[in-house]
Amino acid sequence: MDSASSLFYNALKQRSVQVILILLAYILLAEMLPLTAHRFFYAVSLLIKDLLIWVMPITVGLFIAYAVRSFEKKAPLFVIALLIFEGLSNFTSVWYAYGCAALSSEYLPSFGVTSLSTDFTALWRLPLERPTWWSAEKGAIVGLLLGCLNAFSTNSLLTKVVTRGKEIVEFMLTQIFSRLIPLFILGFAVQMYQSNLLTHVFTHYTLLVLWLIIFLCFYLLFLFALGTGFSLWKISTSIKNMLPAGGIALTSGCSLSTMPWTIQGVAKNLDNPALAQGIIPATTNIQQIGDCIAQTFLCFLIYRHFYGINPDLSTWATFSSIFVLARFATAAVLGGAIFIMLPIYETYLDFNPEMIAIILALNVFLDPIITSSNVMANGALCRVFELGWSHMRKVAYTLSFKLIKK
Repeated sequence: MDSASSLFYNALKQRSVQVILILLAYILLAEMLPLTAHRFFYAVSLLIKDLLIWVMPITVGLFIAYAVRSFEKKAPLFVIALLIFEGLSNFTSVWYAYGCAALSSEYLPSFGVTSLSTDFTALWRLPLERPTWWSAEKGAIVGLLLGCLNAFSTNSLLTKVVTRGKEIVEFMLTQIFSRLIPLFILGFAVQMYQSNLLTHVFTHYTLLVLWLIIFLCFYLLFLFALGTGFSLWKISTSIKNMLPAGGIALTSGCSLSTMPWTIQGVAKNLDNPALAQGIIPATTNIQQIGDCIAQTFLCFLIYRHFYGINPDLSTWATFSSIFVLARFATAAVLGGAIFIMLPIYETYLDFNPEMIAIILALNVFLDPIITSSNVMANGALCRVFELGWSHMRKVAYTLSFKLIKK
């Protein structure tokens, strides 16, 4: 095999190259394909996504149990620190969005409701309906309990179950699902093409999307800088490591199903790569920075558009507190969080049916961008947490040493 053929073959093995080639082929053939073919591609993507969501509670539980166990008797402190960190990061992003919306409110146009095509559906869906109790949140709770139990006991059977279980689900995600990435992305690209999603976004909400992207990018850049000590080289390297996960989230609209690649990218940015397997599964559902910024940014501007004034600080303080607490009950799946948040918008920001309809429409448009921002932010914040956790351990060690010395 000559060097040119070898180079071509190696390029074809790259997931990014495979995705680009498949998307280019679809764009060239889209007009010639029958509707059934489009619906089939979309059904395949949804099937992969549904299977990922089904195995995710087990995956989350085993990853968290394995990581927490590795901290041994430090596990309770780790869990408490992580929960506080998640709440603070969400709360900070909500108030960042308040400032951005207040700054830009004079320059953004009024909103209007635009209907997307709702006729395009998948050729089939899994007939099994996932029960409400089978969720990643429940998996996280079980994982925390198993991890803490394993950390404080010497039960060899439990250790083997956690270790072997983690190896099995990791194999499934990295060796099976990861090979399906091109097909996974293709179906969602088909859905965007068939519903004219991009056309509507750039026709009716271009300025809004541009402002929001600017604010999101600035905040993400700040988070990456915070975790790398504001080193330009380290910032660029960290962002590069997270781009594959961010790109998959952009096309799939699901941060849960992107988790394997998020963990892979985050691990490259940490001093302790194993920490990614404990932090990412625990934060994917809760620490949704892109979602917090986008939702509260939209809420502020819709409130101003309908009532003619900005939300006052007292109203926003109450709303932001409830909003952040509610993040612990949402699932990072397409369209899941917004429906949990709607009653909060109605109760604390006096949203009427028209306002709710507008924010629902905007969420349909912006969901890929929001999801990708969530994934990128989680990657950046994982490094920030590692630095904080390391400092906390040093402080705790110093204090305990002084107490023992006394």
